[in-house]
Amino acid sequence: MWRNLILTLSILMSFSANAQLRQYVATLENSSWKVSESSPVECKLEHNIPGYGTALFTSHSGKDMNMLFTLDMWLKPDAVTNAKLVSMAPQWRPGLNSREITKLTYQREFDGEVPKKAAWAMLNELSQGMVPTFYYADWYDPTSKVAVGISSVNFNGKYKEFRSCLANLLPFSFDDIAFTVLNYKDGGTELTHFSTQQLKRVQQYLAYDKDIELVLVDAYTDSYGGHSVNQRVSDKRARSVKDILVASGIDQTRITTNGHGEKRHVAGNTLAADRQINRRVVIKITKSNS
Repeated sequence: MWRNLILTLSILMSFSANAQLRQYVATLENSSWKVSESSPVECKLEHNIPGYGTALFTSHSGKDMNMLFTLDMWLKPDAVTNAKLVSMAPQWRPGLNSREITKLTYQREFDGEVPKKAAWAMLNELSQGMVPTFYYADWYDPTSKVAVGISSVNFNGKYKEFRSCLANLLPFSFDDIAFTVLNYKDGGTELTHFSTQQLKRVQQYLAYDKDIELVLVDAYTDSYGGHSVNQRVSDKRARSVKDILVASGIDQTRITTNGHGEKRHVAGNTLAADRQINRRVVIKITKSNS
């Protein structure tokens, strides 16, 4: 207990001695949390800090559970700034222990970010009624110190909703589907079993991501058959994939298809396994914010 008390006092003394401490934290009356994004590809939990900016927890779909905290400041740092993140007890709960969560460096003109482990620690502290607080020297006036608190008032209800969103995130990310190669059985437009599963993943993701800007669909064949026949087959394969993606909710004007026939082989054509590699559709996807 004494160790935590000394930590708390040393932080407050170091930031108040010979300096003015400016504090930003929501009051009991205006502390609000909201789940601003809830989908299988992204979850966002936001908290407004009056006079300062927004606290934002974000997690995206993917193989591993990820978490990022962003301190979205109205006024970005004008210089590289060192900061300390401490879990503090709120004023109405005296006697609770405080602890340091991590040390940070704010980059010039960037929002403050807290990596995965520390972000999860912040969520845990908030769920226990603590106030994660950032301490740093003002980049415009080093003699002026700043404390930015993340209020836990009204947190737990929205945190439960946020956790429900996290549980429903897809087990793959945009990077996992942004470049997808589909292969076909010999002749026709029937995909291999593995490629059928790959296409379903693309469908699932595109059904939810609102930032998809362009989808390029390029189809190819092996060299068996005549040139004109192979061209028609590749065109048909490209159109069939486009139809599936349109059915997933993607605006057809954002999908571009090209049939290349037997051009641009990536393997030989003597062996059956190589010909299957050449019978392919390549899906390339771009996002508006990438």
